[in-house]
Amino acid sequence: MVDHITGKSIVITGAGSGFGRLVAEMTAARGARVTCGDIDFAAAQATASAITAAGGTAQAHAADVTDARQVNALVQAGVDAHGGVDVMVNNAGIMPLAFFSDHAAAHGAWNKCIDINIKGVLNGMVAAYEPMMAAGRGQIINISSIYGNFPVIGAAVYGASKAAVNFLSESFRLETRGKIKVTTVKPTGVPATNLGGSVINPQAVVGILGYNMPAFGEMAEAMGNGSLDPIKLDPTEMDYQSLAPEHIAAAVLHAIDQPWGVSIGEITVRAAGDHFIL
Repeated sequence: MVDHITGKSIVITGAGSGFGRLVAEMTAARGARVTCGDIDFAAAQATASAITAAGGTAQAHAADVTDARQVNALVQAGVDAHGGVDVMVNNAGIMPLAFFSDHAAAHGAWNKCIDINIKGVLNGMVAAYEPMMAAGRGQIINISSIYGNFPVIGAAVYGASKAAVNFLSESFRLETRGKIKVTTVKPTGVPATNLGGSVINPQAVVGILGYNMPAFGEMAEAMGNGSLDPIKLDPTEMDYQSLAPEHIAAAVLHAIDQPWGVSIGEITVRAAGDHFIL
């Protein structure tokens, strides 16, 4: 089969840890030339160093996605080092789940969520626009969420931010068709990422779980104490319940690994036995 990843210049935000680092490492292992952006330069450098130590090609660049000038500089670093930017992965995001009754504790995080999840994605798309249009081709991959599919309690601001990502993505696709492909990736719950650290009220996950909340709680407790049936953690089994981030990253690679004329529009990947209702 033809490889459509090798040699591509890929810029990734939030590449210093979690899902962003995983995508950076996996694309670099396939021969991509990666520019790792993160607000934490040391973390971005750690990702780039790990890639180069493994024989790949990567560079690190500090970038706060809420600052358009810094995102422009991130993309320009990819252009300068690798001759252009073929793929822009807008990955950086936070998930401050909370009820409206939590507003006193959550308001600052909600504002930050709007700045990172909406403005940050917009800044990434705009920064990549000119070099991609000049080259006559490119691909934007925006990390959204199933929370953006439908409003639920406990996720008003986070869900709205991801719904905005969906709208931005489709509008961008329509305006740039024939030049820039757009892929929206909607992860389901993936426990082994850094997003859980930005949750304000853990009970707010009830909105995405509904009547499955008790069963999910039992699974989480069993995972924590090591008593969960191994079958439920085995991706080869139909009752696989806790999706590993590698499967979402593999979906991103699948979207990239297509001929220029083929565009994967939306991807949702979930564990076959997950508890989420969206």
